[in-house]
Amino acid sequence: MLWGARLSGFLLFRIIKTGKDDRFDDKRDKFWSFLGFWVFQMVWVWIVSLPVTILNSPNVTQFDQPAFGTGRDIAGVILFAIGFIMESVSDVQKYIFRSKPENKGKVCDVGFFTWTRHPNYFGEIIIQFCEYQRPASYDLANRPIAIFMIAVSPSAYGYVTGGAFSAQYAAILGPFFLTLLLMFVSGLTLQERPGAKKRYESGNHWESFSRYTKRTSILIPFPPQLYEPMPTILKRTLFLEFPIYVFDPAKHADQSKIREREAEEGDSDGQPVGQGIHDGHADGQ
Repeated sequence: MLWGARLSGFLLFRIIKTGKDDRFDDKRDKFWSFLGFWVFQMVWVWIVSLPVTILNSPNVTQFDQPAFGTGRDIAGVILFAIGFIMESVSDVQKYIFRSKPENKGKVCDVGFFTWTRHPNYFGEIIIQFCEYQRPASYDLANRPIAIFMIAVSPSAYGYVTGGAFSAQYAAILGPFFLTLLLMFVSGLTLQERPGAKKRYESGNHWESFSRYTKRTSILIPFPPQLYEPMPTILKRTLFLEFPIYVFDPAKHADQSKIREREAEEGDSDGQPVGQGIHDGHADGQ
């Protein structure tokens, strides 16, 4: 409930301030695309809510439940707090940064964005995995009342057996689905390479953006002073900056747009197109 109130409240505030919601501008006139988007949203909500749904099903609630306060409960509260704070604060930080006219087009590198390029995604993943552990609080009779924290505790502590036991652990599908969605479908894949491509082709603060991606972790928060000199192999593996996110101007930029922009700017310095690789290095460096 707290998570939903935060997200819906922020989106409503942003729409009121800007006077529009432009997230669906490319879909409103396309019936099937618009319908597909909302159907997918319904499927997504159902999958990520599996921990709550299963925990509060009769097959689970027929068993006695562990009292709130186990190690899993404490870990879940801490993880939820970390994720919730990162999501909430980073949304505000980006909004304040972009609302200042002098920052138009600039790279948001303040607050949490100093340590990770996508603090809201990282926070959301943390929240989903802590929800997996036990989405319930308890009344005086020790019965779940559907305010979630850690969903698998009843099974982990031996209170639930049989099919309900297996179903509770199967609820891990929700957090994993959300993580895969953010990393490979609608999150990083739509933000990283396309965003770098757009900046490079338009010349929109490309140099500062390139420096930012070189020193800042793509997802997992990490001190930029340590991340920048880190070997490429560690960034590509341990820190999840997979090649599908990396923008190489020589391979991915539309050279005709570059020539058009250079002609408009009267650029005759002869600098070869393709210098300034996203993340500050090419694969294999």
